[in-house]
Amino acid sequence: MARINDVGGMQGFGAVDTTDDTEPFRADWEARVVGLFNALRGQGLFNTDEFRDAIESMPPAEYLAASYYERWFHAICTLLQRKGVLAPGELDLASDGASHG
Repeated sequence: MARINDVGGMQGFGAVDTTDDTEPFRADWEARVVGLFNALRGQGLFNTDEFRDAIESMPPAEYLAASYYERWFHAICTLLQRKGVLAPGELDLASDGASHG
């Protein structure tokens, strides 16, 4: 079964932006996501295959709407829930509190 990320041979996604970007990240939060990934993977919480599967299992509409590092963050959150580090919905509650604070 093909997943949304398996777009080999598909067309209609528009031109690929080949502009050289001198900065590795467009925003500070992206660098933090990479740091979080490295720390959690380094602790053995998940491996690269699990991480990739978590990205590839995103619902198609969310996958296509997300940026590269938004996909990484989604995967990290998914794996933290799968591994029991976070309770299902725990991040939703945290973000609800932050938006009203």
